[in-house]
Amino acid sequence: MAGNIRVPLVIILLVYGTFLLGEVGNGLGVRACPRYCLDVEYMTCTSSGEQKLSPRCNCCLAPKDCTLYLVGGTQVHCT
Repeated sequence: MAGNIRVPLVIILLVYGTFLLGEVGNGLGVRACPRYCLDVEYMTCTSSGEQKLSPRCNCCLAPKDCTLYLVGGTQVHCT
């Protein structure tokens, strides 16, 4: 009889734990980054003025308020 009570209790605990982890995870600001790399020559950020910085693959990996300068002359502003 004790085995019959354990199964629903374990299921309830798993569901409750998943709910709690979901709530905690939402506050972490976790986001998925695309797995592609733009052909970036250099980047600049408002925090460093006009200094040319080492490029990042895409805006997901670059800090906010930075601009990626692509090899073809195109600019991508990261917000």
